[in-house]
Amino acid sequence: MKIKHLLLLSFAFIAVSVSAQKKKGKIHTIVDVAPRVIPDNSLPRPKLVVGIVVDQMRWDYLYRFYDRYQSNGFKRLLNEGFSCDNTQVDYIPTFTGPGHTCIYTGSVPAIHGIAGNDFIIQATGKPMYCAEDTTVKTVGSTSKAGEMSPRNLLTTTVTDELRLATNFRSKVIGIALKDRGGILPAGHTANAAYWFDDKTGNWITSTYYMKELPQWVKDFNDQKLAETYLKLDWNPLYPIDTYVQTLPDNTKYEGKFKGTDSPTLPVKTSALYKNSGLGLIRSTPYGNTISLDMAVAAINGEQLGQHDVTDFLALSLSTPDYVGHQFGINAVEIEDIYLRLDRELASFFTYLDAKLGKGNYTVFLTADHGAAHNTAFLNDHGIPADVWDDGAVKDSLNKFLTSKYKIEKLVIGLANYQVNFDNATIKYARLNEDALINDCIEFLQKQRGIAFAVDMRHAQTASIPEELRTRIVNGYSIEHSGVIQIILKPGWFTGHGSGDSGPTGTTHGTWNPYDTHIPLVFMGWGIQHGHLNRETHMTDIAPTVAALLHIQAPNGNIGKPISEVLK
Repeated sequence: MKIKHLLLLSFAFIAVSVSAQKKKGKIHTIVDVAPRVIPDNSLPRPKLVVGIVVDQMRWDYLYRFYDRYQSNGFKRLLNEGFSCDNTQVDYIPTFTGPGHTCIYTGSVPAIHGIAGNDFIIQATGKPMYCAEDTTVKTVGSTSKAGEMSPRNLLTTTVTDELRLATNFRSKVIGIALKDRGGILPAGHTANAAYWFDDKTGNWITSTYYMKELPQWVKDFNDQKLAETYLKLDWNPLYPIDTYVQTLPDNTKYEGKFKGTDSPTLPVKTSALYKNSGLGLIRSTPYGNTISLDMAVAAINGEQLGQHDVTDFLALSLSTPDYVGHQFGINAVEIEDIYLRLDRELASFFTYLDAKLGKGNYTVFLTADHGAAHNTAFLNDHGIPADVWDDGAVKDSLNKFLTSKYKIEKLVIGLANYQVNFDNATIKYARLNEDALINDCIEFLQKQRGIAFAVDMRHAQTASIPEELRTRIVNGYSIEHSGVIQIILKPGWFTGHGSGDSGPTGTTHGTWNPYDTHIPLVFMGWGIQHGHLNRETHMTDIAPTVAALLHIQAPNGNIGKPISEVLK
């Protein structure tokens, strides 16, 4: 791809720049498409479903930057599609792995088993990454980043159900910078899932799916787009003083890139990546760009939407999560990321119109979780908030238990806001688990920042608000979750202070609306225009898509179709 085309994509976001594919030294662009003809005896369905999950997108981002969005990006979704304005995550804790899984399964960790990005196998005490699979090998790189698969997922996805319903004739492809963002939505039966390899800058997969990358992926990797984009630097899309919805650039709440003097734009990524590696692209707007490039390459390379049955592209945009964690939600960098993403979505939708025909495909856009305000920022504005140092609390809890039970390190971790015990030692020492749990709860409820500590086994009868009871029950996987759920006070989250100024950036994982209120917008084939204020749920997404496609809901589904969405 020539540099002039890259510049157009980065700064003008012309549709052709995301639809161009290099093949045999030539650039091929889709310019038109014949209208779809459906035989009288066939069941009407869209040519293609595109699920877009924007990692760490708060619901209010749809409207916070609305005035500066273009007409064909987020505004097109809202003005042509159907927005469910009160969609809530059904469980805690709220992380990327469980979020992507819930969206596509209509289920919760209690059933689908993905209890966190990482979790503890309670029977063995072994830590497990949600997409980890050491039985498979990397395809497309020599790194171990490809040793991943959906095998830890215990249920089907709506993408699995589409494959089953069409006798595996439908094609399903998952794409994300994060492996879990591509793998879990695509399900067990996907044709492929692809994710980004920091070591090489390639898009890779695993032997779970195939033994060798398709030629179109090899061609895409040969363009070395990650390096090319990083050489462009991260310059603000607009003059810095016009970013009125966020704080002035360079505040104490932002985290800076390693090798820079301040957390400000522009960022000289052209110099930074030489030391930090190509993985730097994850934390720049070009992470979204290259993900959408890969999505277009997959549609062209696999001819998605050009078969007799519906195909499905599960696309996750991971970059907003990296930027949010580093800079916080009130940074110029966040506003810039979303204004750029708006333009890139507009280009992507224009490409889909040309490739498949407007009205022949269905898109939904949602998020896996939201994000909190930086705690120091809230404090400076008189709002109670603080960080909860889980490492320090674990150490003090273990010290307390050692003094009583004369055994060290009975608690192996507080990951996912849960107490994870050394169950093998407890069993060997014949300790009374009920007494141990009660002692932990009594200790934890005296600690700063903790609102409740709840015995997972008896959450239904705990003296806590009903909404919290439901989310705790839904989030408790008996195989993968700790036996005590910790609920922090509003404004608190796990972190470590950094001097008097407090921590930089932000995170997520709690029950509060800033983490659990997510966007959900449908657009295209079979979708009504409108919006809905009644409460809907993350678990409702998969059964709504299943109803649209006239297929069975996933086998662990507990959600309900949002009937108002569908024509």
